[in-house]
Amino acid sequence: MSNKILAITMNPSVDISYPIEHLKIDTVNRVSNVTKTAGGKGLNVARVIHQLDEPVSTSGVLGGTIGTFISQQLNTVGLQEQFLHIPQESRNCIAILHDNGQQTEVLEGGPVLTATQQTEFMQHFTSLLDEVSLVTISGSLPQGFTTDLYAQMIEAAAKKDVKVILDSSGDSLVAGISGEAKPLLIKPNQEEIAQLAGRELTDLADLQDVLLNEDVFNGLDWIVVSLGKDGALAKVGQEIYRVAIPKIKVVNPVGSGDSTVAGLAVGINRHESIPDVLKTAMTTGMLNTMEKETGHIDPELFDEYFAKVSVEKLN
Repeated sequence: MSNKILAITMNPSVDISYPIEHLKIDTVNRVSNVTKTAGGKGLNVARVIHQLDEPVSTSGVLGGTIGTFISQQLNTVGLQEQFLHIPQESRNCIAILHDNGQQTEVLEGGPVLTATQQTEFMQHFTSLLDEVSLVTISGSLPQGFTTDLYAQMIEAAAKKDVKVILDSSGDSLVAGISGEAKPLLIKPNQEEIAQLAGRELTDLADLQDVLLNEDVFNGLDWIVVSLGKDGALAKVGQEIYRVAIPKIKVVNPVGSGDSTVAGLAVGINRHESIPDVLKTAMTTGMLNTMEKETGHIDPELFDEYFAKVSVEKLN
């Protein structure tokens, strides 16, 4: 059996960054430095997995000239591209960086897809499962696809004994953990945990209680809750782990959640111990925040920061 990871991005984009000193409204703004990168949470995950030298491929749906650009970008960095190609145009997401640290975003919704295309994607996805050991599913669904698509994907993976890490929110997350087949791991934040449990969380003791006792989380082997600079709290089986991280200089926090997912995927795929999986995940998350580029780490710093993460079993 293959030990390759498949990173799913259902609604990828070209992320365009326009740095300008002052944003002028209702007139022309000229931009000299433009960066365009293949964007999407799952693509950030894939890049970091690739930087850790773990076999990985990417999939989802891609189309049009924007889709072609994303394909070329992935090939340039050596990422295997196994997207379902559609006639509709994929989306651009524009960030205007202006006036001393302000960021104004213009996000396209992306293509509106059909029920037939959803069936085509499911067939395509199922065919890819034969060559992978673990799937990461990140981010939002394209317009037109049903909110239970991730649940369908988790079920298809379960039939082939392929593990799934689900990093989504809202209805697609609820559907993804409500089916008979469960993802191996979810990575919600505290707010999402509170929504799923239908109750307020005032402290870590509350969070711990919810993870262990709320029915909505039954059958989920791993729940990793990021606490930002305070590290993370994780439930693995019926055990709770507290993960602490050192203070670091934050350059760009965007994509650190995706980088954490990449670390979880690599650690689990390599059959590391529970504490080491959590340490790997926190390390990749930290290393991403230390880089200007989103979904990017410096692997040479990995061992140094891995050693600074501590894991304590609470129960």
